[in-house]
Amino acid sequence: MKRLLKNPFVLLLMAALLMIAVACSDDSASEESSDDGGDNSKEAAADSEGLSGTLEIQYFVGGYGDSWWKEVIGDFQEEHPDLEIKEHAGPNINEEMRSRWVSGDPPDVVYIDGAGSSETQMVEDGQLMDLTDWVKDIEVDGKPLMDSFIVPPSDFDGSIYSLPLVFDTWGTWYDKAWFEENSWEVPSDFESFMSSMEQIKKDEGMSPFVTTGQYPYYFLRGMLYPAFGAAGGDELLNDVITGAEGAWTSDAVLEVMKKVEKMQQQGYIDEGFAAINHTQSQMNFLLHDNAYIPVGFWLPNEMEGDKPEDLEYGFIPSPMNDSGEPMAVVPDLRPLAIAEQAENPEAAKAFVEFVFTKEYAKLFSEHTGAIMNLQGVDLASNDNVPQYLIDANKMINDPEKVQIYHKPHPMSADLETPISDSLVSLMLGNITAEEFVKEAENAAKEYRNSQ
Repeated sequence: MKRLLKNPFVLLLMAALLMIAVACSDDSASEESSDDGGDNSKEAAADSEGLSGTLEIQYFVGGYGDSWWKEVIGDFQEEHPDLEIKEHAGPNINEEMRSRWVSGDPPDVVYIDGAGSSETQMVEDGQLMDLTDWVKDIEVDGKPLMDSFIVPPSDFDGSIYSLPLVFDTWGTWYDKAWFEENSWEVPSDFESFMSSMEQIKKDEGMSPFVTTGQYPYYFLRGMLYPAFGAAGGDELLNDVITGAEGAWTSDAVLEVMKKVEKMQQQGYIDEGFAAINHTQSQMNFLLHDNAYIPVGFWLPNEMEGDKPEDLEYGFIPSPMNDSGEPMAVVPDLRPLAIAEQAENPEAAKAFVEFVFTKEYAKLFSEHTGAIMNLQGVDLASNDNVPQYLIDANKMINDPEKVQIYHKPHPMSADLETPISDSLVSLMLGNITAEEFVKEAENAAKEYRNSQ
């Protein structure tokens, strides 16, 4: 695993002129210099010299783990020895830190990810700093940061409150080796998806599809968002996310929900999904209790210790598109933000700027098996990047196979929660698709009225 090492001569230059990250090496003690890592804007670097006080950083630890964070924070600490850095991290950190956010005593920097976090909710509650003007002056590897993102930051009526750190996308996972062994078709659209599940159910006597009912947003974001993009483009996707009037009862949405209803009626959805959490659903997938699961790129890293030796990860965009249409992908970003009430905003800005380099982007893929949201990062030639990620990255960037749709920002928790509840009811067969869209439309109306 690579480690960024500090060259004493460069450290001397940093103290006089600018922050610059240089050399990297791996655990085998081989060293090589970095051509593209760490050189940010000179002005920002000079401003961040001599940082002191306390910098508090909150980050969720889930499928991506925490080794990348430890490395980045350790490097930043070395560059600013007079700065005390406090890390608030863990799988339940969002809940543990909630009282501090509510009481107006938040950490300085927050990585927004995991259950209990909502970028849109934090913006609506006035908890995040407006970064619109500040980010315009930031450069990464000699290029403006705003021109370096794969996907631009979330747009809240023309304002930017967070910077997208992780480029992820939900998709549908399967075991390539198992499929090849049984000559099962890998679907490319909804029709072939249903045919594949029919064959698997017949051959194995199982419900082929599993997800988590405790966190219904896995299905919402993993299956429905790309389905809405395929059915109505960015416009429909944006309308359902923002709760626009009439969006959830539109013909296009109803058609999508009828597909979900059909999956349930055919017995393709595991009937026990409602009671299980995300790790249990992922374990069921690994044990071949089910054949398909909608998850992001964190799946292999999160389940590394439980993966059967002969399982070979396969990833496709969720096949909810109609026959003859390209598969749909909706990027799912994990952002980094600064608290509006940050106690040390100077250090917070310096840290956020420090993170966005190609060198740290390479390391992110090595540590996590996922992609950092920066253009021009070579993954294919990196032996430390898993093959499934290289394959998925190639597929996603083939416009003949995949169409990418963009959401304006994440759905507010105030809208996502009631829609998720209705979604579970539909997937259990307790309500019809027609009843679902009416419930979703009512939830959207209540959300609009509360704004």
